[in-house]
Amino acid sequence: MLVDRFKQGDEAAFNEMVSRYWDRIYTMVNQLLRNSQDAEEVTQDAFIRAHRGLVNFRGEAAFSTWLYQIATNLARNRYWYWWRRKRDHTISFDQPVSHDNDTTLQELIPADVETPEDATVTQELVTHIAAGMEKLGAKHREILVLRNIKNLSYEEIAQILGISVGTVKSRIARARESLRAQLGEDFQ
Repeated sequence: MLVDRFKQGDEAAFNEMVSRYWDRIYTMVNQLLRNSQDAEEVTQDAFIRAHRGLVNFRGEAAFSTWLYQIATNLARNRYWYWWRRKRDHTISFDQPVSHDNDTTLQELIPADVETPEDATVTQELVTHIAAGMEKLGAKHREILVLRNIKNLSYEEIAQILGISVGTVKSRIARARESLRAQLGEDFQ
């Protein structure tokens, strides 16, 4: 096991952990923060904290679950910092993703469709859902990302967030209900 090898002084074991989990952690954090630079920093911070804390890792949960929990907590902290500073800032799907990249957010949302009409309907739906997700509270958005985008089990989500499985289920139900309310009558 990589954790045991690391605890015995094998630094290569940690490098192997980084290689194995980097993309998964980055993807999850990026979906939560929706900012690649912040996601990169949070992912780095998560691995730095994991490196520091691994000697005390007891193995009560899987290493990946522990790492997801670290990353989720860091992303949460970063999100709240950003939210407090830029409460009134909105992002348009039509604006470029950065000053040196003309790609828009709308172009980044994938849609496998057969006809231009289907593409338009799908894009409108994705845009509508993304707008609804933006209006959700952080806890609701976070739990829907973990369940519906990351496809994590209730048990994994419970471990990552440090809450009971029952709380996970009820929070998901409330988050979905809140999203339905944001989307309006057309999607009920």
